Amino acid sequence: MIPHVLPTYNRADLAFEKGEGAWAITADGTRYLDLGAGIAVNALGHANPQLVEALTDQAGKIWHVSNLYQIPQQERLASLLVEHTFADTVFITNSGTEAAELSIKMVRKFWAEAGDPDRIEILTFEGAFHGRSTGAIAASGSEKMVKGFGPLMPGFRQLPWGDMEALKAAISDRTAAVMLEPIQGEGGIRPLSDDDMRLIRQLCDQTGALLVLDEVQAGMGRTGRLFAHEWSGIRPDIMMVAKGIGGGFPLGAVLATEKAASGMVAGSHGSTYGGNPLACAVGAKVMEIIATPEFLAEVNRKAGLFRQKLEALVAAHPEVYESVRGQGLMLGLRTHVAPADVVKAGYAEHLLTVPAADSTLRLLPPLNISDDEITEAVARLDRAASRIDGQ
Repeated sequence: MIPHVLPTYNRADLAFEKGEGAWAITADGTRYLDLGAGIAVNALGHANPQLVEALTDQAGKIWHVSNLYQIPQQERLASLLVEHTFADTVFITNSGTEAAELSIKMVRKFWAEAGDPDRIEILTFEGAFHGRSTGAIAASGSEKMVKGFGPLMPGFRQLPWGDMEALKAAISDRTAAVMLEPIQGEGGIRPLSDDDMRLIRQLCDQTGALLVLDEVQAGMGRTGRLFAHEWSGIRPDIMMVAKGIGGGFPLGAVLATEKAASGMVAGSHGSTYGGNPLACAVGAKVMEIIATPEFLAEVNRKAGLFRQKLEALVAAHPEVYESVRGQGLMLGLRTHVAPADVVKAGYAEHLLTVPAADSTLRLLPPLNISDDEITEAVARLDRAASRIDGQ
């Protein structure tokens, strides 16, 4: 018989009753050091007191009114995002997938309103992950994502990851947009160089194509800047945000320049739950904490400590671990064994990690993880490798 929960996940035989900071705790009190953070979602750890206070304070007031009315908490969050980014305007969503869908719509509406409705092609990159809606899987184009789901939304063209010559050959004055992750998450913690990011921006400027960045996983302080593209000094036209922005509460957003958003007028998009007071109260508190120079400086310091210890780990277990890559606290261990084997060995050491493509283990801890917890995490990764070595 089919389970009551649709079996679209191969779930680990683990259930957590509560969490404290970087720790997830089972019903019997077993504590797991969480280097997955709900796949980069719990940016400030489990049960963060400041987020709990923001949520419970709002919960005692009003939960939902719909976007038929003004929502002060939504306006507060949007104002914070505009203040700290390139954006002129923001649409609040419930998830990264919804943010991807709106980004695609915004691109096409922009060109339609500009009098060129046939300019629809969006260039994307192999290994991309933009969500699991029909539009998002068409953007990724991988067989794993699209097989069995029938005709795909047209207008996407996938290029080899990081191949700037292929991009130069493909982009033209008929290209509607280029859409990419500055660091691929599901694709294996694969970063584009700052030079490549600047070249992509230049090519978009030369052809008029819009630049759409997916910072769902790489954003919200994860790389040591509020958003990953800031390292290269460029500015996108449209950007998707989710995961860490809600600190564990379902929340996402699309950020855009006034020009890129010019086609999105009343009635062109909507969301019943998007921008509700509960989510936005939490999101605003997350922004207030993360978008400070002091917090981001600590992310960078901890990232340096973590990376140094991981490099030593690779040297100690060359049969298991190949290399370290990524930026900030969005790190990957490339492995000589299946990443799932390391994840499983980690469970035995009460450690939570996340597998990815390209033989990579993702390490996405809470951004406020302590130095001692970083040291403990690497010790558990060391013991996990010893378990594999001994098999």
